[in-house]
Amino acid sequence: MNVIVNSEIPEGHPVGIIDEEKWRDLAIHTLKAEGVQAGELNLIFVDSQNIQQLNKTYLGKSEPTDVLAFPIDSFDVSTTDTPLLLGDVVICPEMAMENAKAQNKTLEEEIALLVLHGVLHILGYDHAEPNEKAVMKKREKQLLSELYLS
Repeated sequence: MNVIVNSEIPEGHPVGIIDEEKWRDLAIHTLKAEGVQAGELNLIFVDSQNIQQLNKTYLGKSEPTDVLAFPIDSFDVSTTDTPLLLGDVVICPEMAMENAKAQNKTLEEEIALLVLHGVLHILGYDHAEPNEKAVMKKREKQLLSELYLS
């Protein structure tokens, strides 16, 4: 499994250093748990200005968000062992910190959830409809329990 981690966190960022290896490993374990045989995923950490610009450009929303997922294509990842270009997961640690404080969680717990959430979006999970949201939340809880909290 090939997961590329690109970091675009500005020097002196208030959140501090992101443990890229930890989040890369979590992304790999999530992909494997979902049956991905081989693939390439970009896990990118950016500041709130960059994610706000991406959110505006691609979703028409002018505020920053915590995570964005940009799948490259839709396909059945479990039917091939040829490496696939899966897409990009973009995470904003500043927004993750705000979420963590509001939900009385650690920054690490929130980033773990955002990594899982973004990877699941890349693989076709969605939460636009109530039934989709329930399925996605259930899978996030399962994966957090199995891969991160164990």
